Amino acid sequence: MDSPDLAERRRLGPRGSGFPRLALALLWLSAFGCDDAWLPTQIGSHTPALVEESARLGPGFSLDAKIDTHDMLVEDIHAPRHASDGGGRAWLVDGDPRPAFRAGSAARFEIVYQAGPLGIAEGGALYLQAPPFWDWDPPQVRFADAPGYTEVSTEAEGVELLLDDFSGEILVILIGGRGLVAGERIHIVYGAGALGTRVDPYAEDATAIYLSVDGDGDGIRELLSEQPRVDILAGPPARLVVTLPTTAAPGESVDLTLAILDVRGNAGATVAGALSFIDPPPGLEVPERVTLTAKHAGRITIPIVARELGVHRLSLMGQGSLEGLVGLSNPILVEADPARVLWADLHGHSQLSDGTGTPDSYFAYAREVAALDVAVLTDHDHWGMRALDSHADMWDEIRAAVKRHHEPGRFVTLLGYEWTSWLQGHRHVLYFEDEGEVYSSVDPRFDDPLELWAALRGQPALTFAHHSAGGPISTNWSFPPDPVLEPLTEIVSVHGSSEAIDAPGLIYNPVPGNFVRDALAAGYRFGFVGSGDGHDGHPGLSQIAAPSATGGLAAILSAERTREGILQAMRGRRVYATNGVRIFLRVELDGVPMGSLIAAPTLSDRTTQELVIDVVATSPLERVDLVRSGHVVRLPGDERLRFEHTREIPRLMPGEYHYVRAVQLDGGAAWSSPIYVDSEPASTD
Repeated sequence: MDSPDLAERRRLGPRGSGFPRLALALLWLSAFGCDDAWLPTQIGSHTPALVEESARLGPGFSLDAKIDTHDMLVEDIHAPRHASDGGGRAWLVDGDPRPAFRAGSAARFEIVYQAGPLGIAEGGALYLQAPPFWDWDPPQVRFADAPGYTEVSTEAEGVELLLDDFSGEILVILIGGRGLVAGERIHIVYGAGALGTRVDPYAEDATAIYLSVDGDGDGIRELLSEQPRVDILAGPPARLVVTLPTTAAPGESVDLTLAILDVRGNAGATVAGALSFIDPPPGLEVPERVTLTAKHAGRITIPIVARELGVHRLSLMGQGSLEGLVGLSNPILVEADPARVLWADLHGHSQLSDGTGTPDSYFAYAREVAALDVAVLTDHDHWGMRALDSHADMWDEIRAAVKRHHEPGRFVTLLGYEWTSWLQGHRHVLYFEDEGEVYSSVDPRFDDPLELWAALRGQPALTFAHHSAGGPISTNWSFPPDPVLEPLTEIVSVHGSSEAIDAPGLIYNPVPGNFVRDALAAGYRFGFVGSGDGHDGHPGLSQIAAPSATGGLAAILSAERTREGILQAMRGRRVYATNGVRIFLRVELDGVPMGSLIAAPTLSDRTTQELVIDVVATSPLERVDLVRSGHVVRLPGDERLRFEHTREIPRLMPGEYHYVRAVQLDGGAAWSSPIYVDSEPASTD
């Protein structure tokens, strides 16, 4: 029978470092004339009621703020740690100091924990936790014939081990009888049953099996400074990803990137063989075949030449050991004076917060597999097994990786993090130089957007609100976005689209009246970007492991692949968003490009304007939507990949905006940044 203290501990469960459990839950947390039949949206087309109500009541919090989550994080920060908390060391009993396992396979781990100098007092505990953010089987002690079965023992005489897997995630090993003294050991076999325990389905280096210690028995635990770690390897080849630049000029040499991935999109498969082109178009000059050896690790980039004007695609198939693999590229538009499109994923996570993989592997995948031009790793400021805002070594690791992978002119990396406010909504922060601080959302000096922007003022930095209409938490739009620091908003990601109630791939848990379109109706001006918010280590391809899910990409219209050029384009709103597909989108109004702010009309201006749309899709278009100040006109698509359209529309009036949304039959979508009209006519003085 438990002592009264131990019985109470079992009832209440472990305290301290409680946010990993929350993070797991997070992952599962008018007519205008002409021929246009303008259709109002269902919610908030001109009456963003909740935005107005929030502004009336004062800034406050997001309408779905997670106050309890915020309070738990703050409580954990201030919880007093005993000197014995987190004491000791642990290791895997294996000839290899870091054994490797195939992604998603069953494994068996024998772990030894050795108590530190202060030991673990009677009533204290050792905690075992698998990586909580993916599909590891959690440790359990009840069913020997079920996955995750775990055996625990000790040779320390007089020590009783009381095991509890009540949480469904963490195995608590309570110390009874007497305390565990320095040097004494506990033996753990995780995956001791016939089914073993399932590991991460996503490949990564040095993933940890987490152990933490409550040394004095007060219910507050701390992670060991070093954890047992294993490598997770890619599975067998299952798909071929073929990527071309979106535009090129005739005669230009461009890069063709080929990546052989497993079924979950993991890179690193050891393959050797050849890929041949299937009826290559005459407009592209390509080799007869591409040969890969084991050293390529399933990915290669080769030069090809764009020869003829038009839209071209490449299809390849595997030969020999690669037989059965087939891949089709995105379209490339070859024209005389091409608009340069840089593809970026500005938002993703690694194992340093609640994702998979190391910072180095994140950037390598972005460049070598997804063929991105720009990548940003935005791990959480205070969310995950260890907190970035209180572990300088983690921020140092990210900064070092950003520097190592930055190649101006070829591949641009930016320093970033996610300001993870459960009161105001989440934003990611991007720095356009090598240095920058983590201004934490749980630090009272920086816990609302105005304080964050004040800290960033004068720096080459930007912020972006994301999943702003709902998802894990919506954005508090009653703080008007800073026009210099937040000229853009992330409109789509793996969480879905926050554009409007009629958006394709609508975000889950949407808050009515809190969509980006409602924020536009309130007078805010944004450019639109997408980004992955991926946690699987696959920047640029965050949707690949779940075909029914959306992803996100930012298309940056810049001829200069440098931090300076990208910052200039973003501040000028020369961007558009997609949900992961590489659609080419050009929108102009009287020759003015997307993202522009134009002067309000005067009496001498003509009553109509010319709207020009050019879409090069990756699959047949279902429709092209014209969105004017909250009202939608739908133009039917067709089987052609290219949609070119010019029409006269009634002139936009002061304060209005106009953007274009292209939707494919397969669910792929793109959103242009709006063109805005100033609220007041230009002075004639």
